[in-house]
Amino acid sequence: MKKIGVLTGGGDCPGLNAAIRAVVRRAIDGYGFDVVGFKRGWSGPIDGLVEPLTKLAVSGILPKGGTILGTSRTNPAKIEDGYLKIRDNLKKFGLDALIAIGGNDTLGVAANMFIKYDFPIVCVPKTIDNDVVGTDYTIGFDTAVKIATEAIDNLHTTAESHDRVMVIEVMGRHAGWIAALSGMAGGADLILVPEKPFDIEEVCAILKKRHERRGKTFSIVVVAEGAVSKDNSIKGTSDKMDVAFDHPILGGISVALSKEIEKRTGYETRYVILGHIQRGGAPTPTDRILATRLGLKAVDLVANNEFGKMVGTVGGNIVSVDVRDIAELDKHGNYIGKTKTLDMNFYKESEVFFG
Repeated sequence: MKKIGVLTGGGDCPGLNAAIRAVVRRAIDGYGFDVVGFKRGWSGPIDGLVEPLTKLAVSGILPKGGTILGTSRTNPAKIEDGYLKIRDNLKKFGLDALIAIGGNDTLGVAANMFIKYDFPIVCVPKTIDNDVVGTDYTIGFDTAVKIATEAIDNLHTTAESHDRVMVIEVMGRHAGWIAALSGMAGGADLILVPEKPFDIEEVCAILKKRHERRGKTFSIVVVAEGAVSKDNSIKGTSDKMDVAFDHPILGGISVALSKEIEKRTGYETRYVILGHIQRGGAPTPTDRILATRLGLKAVDLVANNEFGKMVGTVGGNIVSVDVRDIAELDKHGNYIGKTKTLDMNFYKESEVFFG
């Protein structure tokens, strides 16, 4: 009888509990496996933070946001003998495999554990940014788009009532998936994404044309946190760092952008930063179903000894891809997850509605 572990790493998102539930139910009912959960991401196997996961433990968690296992942004490469501690503890607990649920940073650690330390790993992709290579969609993305779209809908009425330009900042450090999809769904008049640096003069010209020629008295601008102007003068702040994985913690592009729009156009302009509200709340039915299907497939791979794989969805089908195809070496010789950027064909479609 196999014994498997499961952990959730990186930022939380809706749907994680649905994936944990699917892993436990498939493992126990489908294969008779024992399952344990590691608390707080990769801190769990480093510090031995482990607990048994039974069917009772996952009962009722399907619709809940967050993760019952907790999470963290722990990077074993930044901890002395971090990877060796993980490998030794996983063996000490008698595990035959580990299922790691996370975004690019978590999946990069998993790739190192499999390729460099030869531990049986299967990965499940989650991130509201939808920027993981090898899958069309990640757990949490659909819910984040729903939350952002609802915010845009709500801001339409106050923008129209006060004749304002509203600048709505959504998450997306390197990829503009949330901005593009929520912007289209919410009827945004302009969408700015990291993949396409913007010209502030063009931005203001579009808004002026909308107001002066089309007679509109308000506008909605959706901007991803990682968007930046062509001359690099308008961007979010990055005075803080995620020191574990050396990422800048961005925020405030909407502040700088709204000030510049108001100065150049004379239109009263306000900003709203959605921030972590995009990560919270109950997962949508789409995220619950995706998380469930991916969790089931992950256990099937373990049962078939197909390790070093990430499960994903392509064209509606559940697939598996080699971790070597979703990760690349950084300057320190450690594997990190590749970033899937926005499909610019989709962005071109959204441009039809600008202004």
